[in-house]
Amino acid sequence: MLLGAVLVLLVLGGAGPASAHAALRSTDPGDGTVLQRPPRAVTLIFTESVGLRDDSFRVLDPGGHRLHTEDAGHADGRSDTARVTLPGTLGEGTYTVAWRVVSADSHPVSGAFTFSVGKPSATTAAVAAGPTEDPLTAVLQRIARYLAYLAAALLVGTAAFVALCRPPDPAPLRRPLVAGWWTLLAATVALLVLRAPYEAGTGPATALDASALGDTLTSRPGVLLLTRLALLVPTALFLARTSRRRERGPLTTAAGAALAVGLALTWAAAEHAVAGPQVPLAVTSSVLHLLAAAVWLGGLVALLTTLRGSPDASTVARFSRVALACVTVLAITGVYQSWRGLGSWPALTGTTYGRLLLAKLAGVCVLLAVAAVSRRWTGALVGRAPVPEGERARATEALVPVGASPRTASPPPPSAASPAGPAPVPSGPAVGDEHADAVTAHRRGLRRSVLAPVPSGPAVGDEHADAVTAHRRGLRRSVLAEAVVAAVVLVLTTLLTSTLPGRAATEAARSAPAGGVLPASVTTIPFDADASGGRGTVQITLDPGRTGDNAVQAVVFGPDGSLAAVPELRLSFTLPDREIGPIAAELVDRGGYWSANSLTLPLPGTWTMKATVRVTEVDQVSETRRIRILP
Repeated sequence: MLLGAVLVLLVLGGAGPASAHAALRSTDPGDGTVLQRPPRAVTLIFTESVGLRDDSFRVLDPGGHRLHTEDAGHADGRSDTARVTLPGTLGEGTYTVAWRVVSADSHPVSGAFTFSVGKPSATTAAVAAGPTEDPLTAVLQRIARYLAYLAAALLVGTAAFVALCRPPDPAPLRRPLVAGWWTLLAATVALLVLRAPYEAGTGPATALDASALGDTLTSRPGVLLLTRLALLVPTALFLARTSRRRERGPLTTAAGAALAVGLALTWAAAEHAVAGPQVPLAVTSSVLHLLAAAVWLGGLVALLTTLRGSPDASTVARFSRVALACVTVLAITGVYQSWRGLGSWPALTGTTYGRLLLAKLAGVCVLLAVAAVSRRWTGALVGRAPVPEGERARATEALVPVGASPRTASPPPPSAASPAGPAPVPSGPAVGDEHADAVTAHRRGLRRSVLAPVPSGPAVGDEHADAVTAHRRGLRRSVLAEAVVAAVVLVLTTLLTSTLPGRAATEAARSAPAGGVLPASVTTIPFDADASGGRGTVQITLDPGRTGDNAVQAVVFGPDGSLAAVPELRLSFTLPDREIGPIAAELVDRGGYWSANSLTLPLPGTWTMKATVRVTEVDQVSETRRIRILP
């Protein structure tokens, strides 16, 4: 199960780079602006707090040479800004700024932008912002993150199973406890070592750099990983002590709960909860969510281990109640965290975060369905469980025939002289015979009533044993299915924590484009395709959709949604506020689409775009749309 989940993680994790969680909201100077005077500093504002590295900024002059700048810092005491001071004198031309920071939830993000002093240069220095992540380092980091989640669930869930479900023989559960502890230790060490190359976007070999490792140990993600390692020491002592003592009091339970909360905080303080609105409530919700998931999913492994032997029915019933409580906590905290991460309903299907969330929700629904089957098997097993000896004895005492006292109904203890003889009876033949008959009748009735609820005989006993065995086997299969689905849900959870939340993605889309990759402006205009009333569309793309030179591409679709060939397509742009235009785009038919390599839009603002489509040799139709051109 573990190897299969890791393979799924490798396939999904290798599909593409993880989306960074901090998005660049704006820059000063703005990307592509032309300044009359050189700026004294460069300031970047992000959608969430960011951490800075020694090489967070690289500023290149028009010739491509790196300028000497001071260390970057946060501006005005705000953790969501980054500022670097520039040299006192900057010559005329275009400057390129490449930046790389670490978002609040420990994921790196990078980009680049330009600004000009005096006038733009004829050529711009070619600079790459650097890869967001190295593929091999990213895969190793994701595997370590997944194993850390899995180990924490195994460790916390098994310990909680022992404390809350009280299995008669907890000895078989020592192995998953030890495996969970060592796996969490190894995964945390791997995350700590890989932290520096992950932030720098370099290969795993750079993890051996002592200076980079030293910087990691003083950063917030590094401190949290060190805290997790420190908590594993008292956790090991706690597990060793409780495994030697059968009696576990409230103080022991409280100590274990405190250690579990501390471990959960090392995740909650390093991921989505610390970025965005309502941070204290979000951290609390994240801790409860992690603990509920660990108690449920790790408890499944503990229950599966217990079912391999001769499980106690009361232990299974207790876990069923604990699992139900965990599901309730997961539902409440999951709804809150989903609302906080998405921010809007369109983000549920319009962002990668939302689509992953839907996949996780589907996995959880499957998990709940399998859990419902396990719960029915649990009820059947508890109903078929044998009656304990103490309860059987109490039931025997309660089955005395009505009208007889226990003293007269039960045979008196045999005397020393006559071990098998009856008790003395009053003198007189009539009374003695009557008393003897009553005692015999009571014995016969008691024997029938006692033997009725406890089947005897080889045939009935075998049938009862077979039923109990069948119920245990069914419960074991359903719990195993739960564990497999839970492993897949953990994979989706790991991917979800490496994806830009929908709320941040929507905010970044509304912000000015930055990062060196400028999104294109895409506009769709419907038009009457023919006299029968069919409606076609023309999709027009301006790249980058900003002032200056733009590339234009237009694709015409017919009423059935397929590509349509038209005799002519014309585009023109007008800025009414400034009385500029119309500016015509010289479109050329490329065989399937129309394009223009260069269209110059000199000013920002709301332009009116007019598309004229000639549908036949003599008929044409014109439509207009208003588009926003950024500076």
